[in-house]
Amino acid sequence: MFRHILLPTDGSPASTRAARQAIALARSLRARLTVFHAIPAYRVPGFVDGFVVYPEVYSPAEYRRQTEADATRMLGKIAARAAAAKVRCATRAVQAGEAWKAIIAAARSQRCDLIMMASHGRKGVEALILGSETSKVLTHSKIPVLVCR
Repeated sequence: MFRHILLPTDGSPASTRAARQAIALARSLRARLTVFHAIPAYRVPGFVDGFVVYPEVYSPAEYRRQTEADATRMLGKIAARAAAAKVRCATRAVQAGEAWKAIIAAARSQRCDLIMMASHGRKGVEALILGSETSKVLTHSKIPVLVCR
């Protein structure tokens, strides 16, 4: 069956539920788990009519430091759960412009044979505006994708 599972996470409650399911599946299959986080690329704060569009103004270095620390914390929690369940687990975070592309690239480079990820269940206009990383991974991945709801 599956020997190496990639678990993309964004720290949301849906991703946390998917992590529990991925750990249970990996344990039952005796598979390894790689927990992955795509750090959003730094965006230069914008000014419109003298107002800052992004009120949390970070320098690129501060942004990188903060997002890497957040990713380390987020991935560490899942890795600790996996260790408690006796599942071999690695973590990986990369800065990426488009998360879905980074997820597929990570699955390929880590030689994963399954991507297991959450779906936030957005519908209608919200899905249209925000897009769906899960939908994009499903559409473009040649590696099997298991979606957790």
